[in-house]
Amino acid sequence: MAALRTDHPNVRGAEAAPAATTPTVRFGRPAIRRLPFAYLVTAAMLPLILLGLLIGRLTLGAAPGPLIGSAAPDFALADLDGNPVRLADLRGRPVIVNFWASYCASCVEEFPLLKSAVADHRTDGLAVVGIVFQDRSEAARNFMDRMQATWPAAMDVTGEVAQAYGVFAPPESFFIDRDGRIAGRQIGELSRADLARQLATIIGKE
Repeated sequence: MAALRTDHPNVRGAEAAPAATTPTVRFGRPAIRRLPFAYLVTAAMLPLILLGLLIGRLTLGAAPGPLIGSAAPDFALADLDGNPVRLADLRGRPVIVNFWASYCASCVEEFPLLKSAVADHRTDGLAVVGIVFQDRSEAARNFMDRMQATWPAAMDVTGEVAQAYGVFAPPESFFIDRDGRIAGRQIGELSRADLARQLATIIGKE
């Protein structure tokens, strides 16, 4: 029997070839990258910062409103047609100063009540002045035309009148007697009962 020659190229290659190995699969927890401490502190403080900004806007965004019984802050604005609107010109008449906006759903709901009040108390000289609150003049004009309003809508461009009355959001209404003093204030939408109660404080008082 012939001896196996180890010097043959095929034999040497077989001896030299390393045995195939199965890759080792290691299981364990995935590596967690630690976040910088400053990042963690910032993330923890962010909700507190946002809360502080919100509180600051609520407290500083609108000044305290005038007290019931005090003189109503006077104003001189221009309506949507550029005509002057002055509260002082309405002295001697009961007045509703209504802050509103075209995007305000509650303003839409209470608008027919204001129209009815003007019609019912025409002989009492009731006047309504709308103050457009943070809205575009085009949108305000379309709203007034659609609702067929019969009173002026004045643009409070700088927001000074809203600040003087302490208004933060529409709708809000002030009921001013014939002497120019605030007899009532309605924060939020007027109901029929609200309007009747507030009108009683300014109608019929000479």
